[in-house]
Amino acid sequence: MSDAAHEKETTAPTAAHVHGLAATQDVERIEAPVTWKAYLICAFASFGGIFFGYDSGYINGVLGSKIFIEAVEHIGAKEVSESNTSLIVSILSCGTFLGAIIAGDVADFIGRKWTVILGCLIYIVGVVIQMITGAGDPLAAIVVGRLVAGLGVGFESAIVILYMSEICPRKVRGALVAGYQFCITIGIMLAACVVYGTKDRADTSAYRIPIAIQFIWAIILGGGLLFLPDSPRYFVKRGNIAAATDALARLRGQDKSSEYIQVELAEIVANEEYERQLIPSTTWFGSWANCFKGSLWNGNSNLRKTILGTSLQMMQQWTGVNFIFYYSTPFLQSTGAISNTFLISMIFTIVNVLSTPISFYTVEKWGRRTILLYGALGMLICQFLVAIIGVTVGFNHTFEVPSSTPGGDPVNIANNISAVNAQIAFIAIFIFFFASTWGPGAWIVIGEIFPLPIRSRGVGLSTASNWLWNTIIAVITPYMVGTRRGNMKSSVFFVWGGLCTAALVYTYFLVPETKGLSLEQVDKMMEETTPRTSAKWKPTTTFASQAAEKTATV
Repeated sequence: MSDAAHEKETTAPTAAHVHGLAATQDVERIEAPVTWKAYLICAFASFGGIFFGYDSGYINGVLGSKIFIEAVEHIGAKEVSESNTSLIVSILSCGTFLGAIIAGDVADFIGRKWTVILGCLIYIVGVVIQMITGAGDPLAAIVVGRLVAGLGVGFESAIVILYMSEICPRKVRGALVAGYQFCITIGIMLAACVVYGTKDRADTSAYRIPIAIQFIWAIILGGGLLFLPDSPRYFVKRGNIAAATDALARLRGQDKSSEYIQVELAEIVANEEYERQLIPSTTWFGSWANCFKGSLWNGNSNLRKTILGTSLQMMQQWTGVNFIFYYSTPFLQSTGAISNTFLISMIFTIVNVLSTPISFYTVEKWGRRTILLYGALGMLICQFLVAIIGVTVGFNHTFEVPSSTPGGDPVNIANNISAVNAQIAFIAIFIFFFASTWGPGAWIVIGEIFPLPIRSRGVGLSTASNWLWNTIIAVITPYMVGTRRGNMKSSVFFVWGGLCTAALVYTYFLVPETKGLSLEQVDKMMEETTPRTSAKWKPTTTFASQAAEKTATV
């Protein structure tokens, strides 16, 4: 079939116009065909996950570096104190929480891509401050630097998800947004590799090299985004249809006059007008208040969507995954059961990286809701097994032997090495379930459920929830497992297992299926169905055709 014949067939249902744009009644033809160039543009945006992953991952190993410990504490110190560990790890999450809250407003004011670029610049400033660690007051430098860098990561983590959700084709949106989580895992792995390679250095380069490498990620993402278009949905929200047309044409690899572009843009415009009637423009405070309007019992209310987005990110943090990536090195050291804890941590990160691409297929084949359900089930089984083995014959049971170094402290040896190996295996399986389900799934859903008028703030609030709970867990975990406080050892996995059980119940009752729908169709689906029946819902009309019919009858 010739291109002309194909286009004629494809656009045959088009019989109306919205603001001069061709509109279609066919729900399967509301999106332009996508070229490989467009896929690459969408995929590049996911590179922002490197920030998140590397910043989360490098501190785990740095906290176990002898040079860093002595710089922050005192000469001869064996570990960073519980209070300082809590402060150093959690302060990044505190900064990202604030950054994510602010980013929603900034993204509506200057655009999605420029907000991410601004986040890169803030991140660079934070890295420069961290590099000062070792001179003057090392603790102050690392804390302030991570706080400032956190602001930049907050901008990036919220708005990259928003940007990707708004530019990705609907049929592969889940897979492409899952690429963000994949980049997070790559960032964690790169951090583990760098830390492992520098841990034996005898000077401050042991921790300054891992910190300095962060410059690379900011330069690549910020520099690359300069050449990419902004979100067409952002331009529609601003009323700039010409800029939206240009951006969409670049994203879809089509000519601006193509009827493909006209039809897709008409659907976006019609939906924006429909949502604007429901959520009218108001003051700055009023626009924030819109996020919390509606009934708690109405599945399509803004309040329910905001609660869904924020609670979904809360549940992702409650799985306990960041306990593994933040504290696995000092935790495994405290058990005395593992001789090379850095190597074990790196193995965990490799499992994380290799498992995440599975979601590229499953999230589009089985759907978001399905993988979240099975992921929660797999995680809770693994967590409870780790806890049960640990308290009976594993991590919690060791004996002391004299140090091989004269004058050194006694060394703990596990009573049952096989049991400890089994625990490590189940932790790795837990990471597999997380990385292939909840890791990408939570990010995908929050980018899809909010209507355009509150999308930037909704995604910002959801991302802020992730970082808020990230902060809380980072603060309390050292006290839960620290030898001088909670000393829970393996029992901490009972906590994570119980919370994964809560995530399973939560998903079953509250998380809708958004697979294969445009962002505009997701609005309609949540209006007409419930989470438990959402997978069966199919669109029957388009916003553009409804708008055209309404105009024709006036």
